[in-house]
Amino acid sequence: MISETNPERSAADTAAHSLSSGSGWAPTAPRSASTTLLALRHGETALTPEKRFSGSGGTDPELSERGRWQADRAAASTLLAGAGIDAVVCSPLRRCRQTAAAVARRFGLDPVVEDGLREADFGDWEELTYEEVRARFPQDLQAWHASPRTAPTGSTESFADVARRIAEARDRLLSRYQGRTVLAVTHVTPVKALIQLALNAPGEALFAMELSPASFSGVTYTGEKASMRLYNDTSHLR
Repeated sequence: MISETNPERSAADTAAHSLSSGSGWAPTAPRSASTTLLALRHGETALTPEKRFSGSGGTDPELSERGRWQADRAAASTLLAGAGIDAVVCSPLRRCRQTAAAVARRFGLDPVVEDGLREADFGDWEELTYEEVRARFPQDLQAWHASPRTAPTGSTESFADVARRIAEARDRLLSRYQGRTVLAVTHVTPVKALIQLALNAPGEALFAMELSPASFSGVTYTGEKASMRLYNDTSHLR
């Protein structure tokens, strides 16, 4: 008899196995020698479907009804169940704290706020669409795309600045949770920066990454070595 396979569950099972097994080119290190940061982008807010800039300098929106559903689906995912979450940390912004709370309840944990995981400050672009920014600040937008060291209009924080902040937050988490698996609930730019740093990619790589709401990405660290295990997994939302 041929058994039926659920492709969504298979994708999540494969991702969980990849995070926990240390599969890759390098020899597998003992679990105690490795630390895994599993990053979860927060669920949708009212601004997300309209693709509006939503950083740390805006109105701090809460999750929408769909965003709450996404957070619950992430909390119940096979990936998290198989990964063995030891701690939940999150950005101080409300959408992340709400998403983290949904996951932490599932595992009987208390979320810990890590200020370094906050989203970039988009200055005068906050809550504007890309087209609105292009119409109002065309030269600034062009300069921003040309260099990760250029900040949005009215902001003092470029993508390069965010990457430095995320590197510092990452190092604090690796020191604090050595040998464990940590779920970090954060935002688009911090997750991209975490992956960029793991791959030792140039700052311009952030502009080439797409990241969905309530998606999982993961990096395992063994000593000085980083290994990306997962990126933009949304199998739990299908």
